[in-house]
Amino acid sequence: MATGPDTAPGRTRAWLAAGTAVAAVALALLVHHWAAPRIAAHERAASIARLTAVLGGMRFDNDVLADKIEVRDPELLDSEHPMPVYRARLAGRPVAALIEVAAPGGYGGAMRFLVAVHPDGRLIGVRVITHHETPGVGDGIDPRKSSWLARFEGRSLGDPPVGEWSVRKDGGTFDQYTGATVTSRAAVGAVRDALLWYEAHRAQVFTTPSDPSGAGRTEH
Repeated sequence: MATGPDTAPGRTRAWLAAGTAVAAVALALLVHHWAAPRIAAHERAASIARLTAVLGGMRFDNDVLADKIEVRDPELLDSEHPMPVYRARLAGRPVAALIEVAAPGGYGGAMRFLVAVHPDGRLIGVRVITHHETPGVGDGIDPRKSSWLARFEGRSLGDPPVGEWSVRKDGGTFDQYTGATVTSRAAVGAVRDALLWYEAHRAQVFTTPSDPSGAGRTEH
């Protein structure tokens, strides 16, 4: 007996296949609809934890993720794309600016750091956000692996002078992480450039209105 696509059994199988596909798509949409808020909440919690960690216990009472501006400075922030600058406040007063800065000169490629700066220009803390450095060598910039980034805490553009913001191998102040001079050089340069950017825009950082769309960007 013929069972081609134009026969009753063939049409039945085609309808069953189509129905299965529709049901699969509907199930996927339902799962996404159910999971999306949980995923968003998880991502928000992770972002807040990262911002809180780099502040080293400093108190703030605003929504730091919402209180941000987007800035573009290819020279100092090493990115053609807008980079976020978050503002932490307590009772309306500025506590810290948290600047994302790219460091393209890593041994394993581009890295990205979060640099927390006190309103007076002193460094509060530094955390690596993304990197591709070699495990056991260049990944010493990860605070879970070493405290190397803690050496920047309390420093500023005057401590040391700008010309000494480099690793000792290059005549600067900072010891490079053992076996990872290239990574260390890129990290020191990124932190220095974040401080230079803050110094150049200090008057605007905390007064520019938040604009999630990026329309209120500060351009270099």
